[in-house]
Amino acid sequence: MINPASMGKDFHLAMECVFCHKGDDKKETKESAHKGLVVRPSDNIKTCGLCHKKIGKNYAGSLHYTSLGQREGVKHRFSAEELKIFDKKVFEQSCRSCHASCGDCHVKSPPVAGISAGFLQGHKFVKKNEGKTCALCHGGRVYPEYTGEYGGTPDVHYQKGMMCADCHKNTEMHGNGKTYKSKQEVKERPQCLSCHKNRKYQVAHEIHKDKASCQACHSSGQYRQCYSCHTETGSSAKPDFILGLNPRDKKTLTTLRVVPTLKTTFNKAGIKMENFDKLPNYWNSPVHNIKKRTNRTRSCDSCHEAKEGFLKREMLIKDGSKANEGLIYNLKPINK
Repeated sequence: MINPASMGKDFHLAMECVFCHKGDDKKETKESAHKGLVVRPSDNIKTCGLCHKKIGKNYAGSLHYTSLGQREGVKHRFSAEELKIFDKKVFEQSCRSCHASCGDCHVKSPPVAGISAGFLQGHKFVKKNEGKTCALCHGGRVYPEYTGEYGGTPDVHYQKGMMCADCHKNTEMHGNGKTYKSKQEVKERPQCLSCHKNRKYQVAHEIHKDKASCQACHSSGQYRQCYSCHTETGSSAKPDFILGLNPRDKKTLTTLRVVPTLKTTFNKAGIKMENFDKLPNYWNSPVHNIKKRTNRTRSCDSCHEAKEGFLKREMLIKDGSKANEGLIYNLKPINK
């Protein structure tokens, strides 16, 4: 129900409902007026693109809309024939359900597993409401880590009043006109060094330059790890902290997140994953629980002697990929 008091304050609400939702406002009964009604008009980008031409054009290629990151992340496990099956039976029917329309961020919070927080502000078009949009889709791991709700310390940026859009600008959300296969291809995505250019303690930073990610030292501690969400038995999670080699850059030590795909994960779709061992189950993750001082910044021995949190062979998930072993890093003690 639209609040009449907001009609004149929002340009969108000053238009007739049928402009976006179709139907026939000349009819007298609800049934006849709603014939041909479009419940979610922004599912078709062209609807918003009538007025927001550039944004609509750019958004059509954005990762939030295409969900291509999910396809890119697993496709290398498949043969060419298996990828065709995946695209038809899994990606379009499951992964694509994560794609967000314009209205999912600006009018009504997106449905996740069939659950939605409803309208953001009574059908008013809202520029941003990160607690109801970002948090709902990214609330399994990133958002609760950032705010400290997942049993840890709130990220230092959150403590200083920063929210998602302070780093993730609208050009990243809406796209820039290019169609990306994954976020790794987006060169303009947020980087720690974009803001922290004048680094103090130059000796420590120079020694670890190109050898360790910022999160490897500045993650405040445990973050959420999922251990059965991509298997056949539902999902479960537990807090953990894992350091290992970045699978995308084997020279760099970083925080890893478990993606517990097994060889049997897509059996029901007829996919055996012929190239299962080509990808690991542990992936570099820029965790959002940053702290200036941690055990690793205070003491070299926490890494070089105790090796706290380092990925070990006995930790590897059962029936995981053989590629996991290539991420184990045996850090050498410091010569004192």
